[in-house]
Amino acid sequence: MSLEVKNIVKKYGDKTVVDNLSFSMEKPGVYALLGTNGAGKTTTLRIILGMLEHDGGEVLWNGAPLDPMKVNIGYLAEERGLYPKYALIDQLVYFAGLKGIKESVAKDRIKYWSKRLEVEEYIYPKTGLAAGKKGRGVKKTKPMQADQLSKGNQQKIQLMAALLSDPELIVLDEPLSGLDPVNADLFKAVIREIIDAGKYVIMSSHQMDVIEEFCKDITILNRGIAVVQGDLNEIKKGYGRVNMMVKCEENIMELAVKNEMNVIKETPDGMNIKVVSEEQAGKFLKTLVENNMHVIKYELREPSLHEIFVEKAGGAHEE
Repeated sequence: MSLEVKNIVKKYGDKTVVDNLSFSMEKPGVYALLGTNGAGKTTTLRIILGMLEHDGGEVLWNGAPLDPMKVNIGYLAEERGLYPKYALIDQLVYFAGLKGIKESVAKDRIKYWSKRLEVEEYIYPKTGLAAGKKGRGVKKTKPMQADQLSKGNQQKIQLMAALLSDPELIVLDEPLSGLDPVNADLFKAVIREIIDAGKYVIMSSHQMDVIEEFCKDITILNRGIAVVQGDLNEIKKGYGRVNMMVKCEENIMELAVKNEMNVIKETPDGMNIKVVSEEQAGKFLKTLVENNMHVIKYELREPSLHEIFVEKAGGAHEE
């Protein structure tokens, strides 16, 4: 199987929000689609999902136009998509039914994912003994509704709804948005499970550390145009090891200025310096040692995805 987005164009009047965008997934894994608000990433996701018409290009699955009615796709939207006043179990069975999943199969999968995502107590009503006129009877607690859940637990229910059909292609739009660290780790574990199952995943996120953790290939959009694209490790390698972090017991700012070092910022954890080469970094380290500075930390690294993103995607407008 494969996914191919070819020369997609989307316009609203004279405004082009996605401009000749192309990328592909030749094998299972996670592809990252990045950009600031207004860059066109959500529009692109909705075109792939068949929720929006496009003005040019095509989306192919296995070489044929992707038809959401024929391809099993799971979608976790950034916006809340649950009915606030309906029981969670009923909603999940309903969403699974829309994908052609039998109720018995859906309920088995709901049991699995509710335990996996630690939301069993919200989906299944508890029972307890209650006094009655003719003795003691069983009283059922009403099933919980979506508006009774926290934002994080609603996110879990929506992820479950996206996975119930066992989709081939999964689109995750800001999957960790609003989650505390414990639940973020839980979501990450589920994403790894999805990857291990051989799924195709497209992920959009503003959390660059999450993208670096899961995604080999990326596209960064700026005003609808792909400004960075390809293998993330190769992209980083192309920049070279130009970011230096150094921390000394003494104040080294005077030496940095004297040696014309490009100091980006100074924090309690050390000084961030942009160098033009590893040779320049080595010379400055030698200078510190020769001046009897006690070096606590020295690191020379490639730029992070966060730094590349800020450089390439800064200044995008609101979508």
